[in-house]
Amino acid sequence: PEYYTLFDGSTGAALDTVNYEPSRGTVSKWGDSYGNRVDRFWGTVAYLDGSKPSVVTGRGYYTRMTATAYDVINKKLVKRWAFDTGNDKSVAGYGDGNHNSMAADVDGDGKQEIITGSTCIDDNGKVLWCLNKGHGDAMHVANLDPDRPGYQVWEVHEEKEAWQTYGYEMHDARTGEILWGGPTKGDNGRGLAADIDPNHRGFEMWSSGAPGVYNCKGEKISDNKPGISFRVYWDGDLQDEILNGTNLSKWNGNKAVTIHTFPGAMHCNGTKRTPNVSADLFGDWREEVVFYDANDPSKLRIYTTTI
Repeated sequence: PEYYTLFDGSTGAALDTVNYEPSRGTVSKWGDSYGNRVDRFWGTVAYLDGSKPSVVTGRGYYTRMTATAYDVINKKLVKRWAFDTGNDKSVAGYGDGNHNSMAADVDGDGKQEIITGSTCIDDNGKVLWCLNKGHGDAMHVANLDPDRPGYQVWEVHEEKEAWQTYGYEMHDARTGEILWGGPTKGDNGRGLAADIDPNHRGFEMWSSGAPGVYNCKGEKISDNKPGISFRVYWDGDLQDEILNGTNLSKWNGNKAVTIHTFPGAMHCNGTKRTPNVSADLFGDWREEVVFYDANDPSKLRIYTTTI
């Protein structure tokens, strides 16, 4: 049995528990017989009605993809809607999920949608658009191109049907229209978007399967690439810095130059080399970085800029 529990944020007391939806069911119907794909989860908080937060949790994305949204009403979890492609490959969204999700108001109606990767679920639980490009490992959602209205999505793709034409691409978050991209020779497992170069408007993008760094128009601006793990606001300018494991670097227009390391710290997720979390914890608009202690994983290390 699997459950979903709402906890009190100040005391940790369990306030409400419901059965996790959907249940595992027949494991092999999720894409394998050993429990890998059935136990793939993602989750986010989204303002589905434009004013109050809902929680959206998803199970499955390599094949059958699901999402269930809950509101908190009188300290109870109340289901808002459920999305489920089932096992029909022809259904929009089937196999089109990432290892991550992002909530964003992509259609400008004041309510947030859920971007799961190659699919966008509208605030009402229905498909807004679907690329039919299959699973991908990483994506970034922002106003990547300031000359275009609304948000854009930078996405890398894993499935052969996708990478033969678009192993990496940037698409419109409102419509799903692919704006630019290109093929790769195989699974493009890493992709990063960050505003690292002040000489080019908007964000820059790069990925493990494509040569060099591109600007938001799809023009290659360098043959070199920085790390592809993470980005962070660290110093006093308006550009992102690059966080690759415990190495912090800055783009100089042609390469990444190390500006700080975090000795004694350890990153998460193996080769993905991410921090535990990076966020503006202390309110100075720049971001703190949290790692775990390399010698004692029960301890967290919080780092803040001194710049």
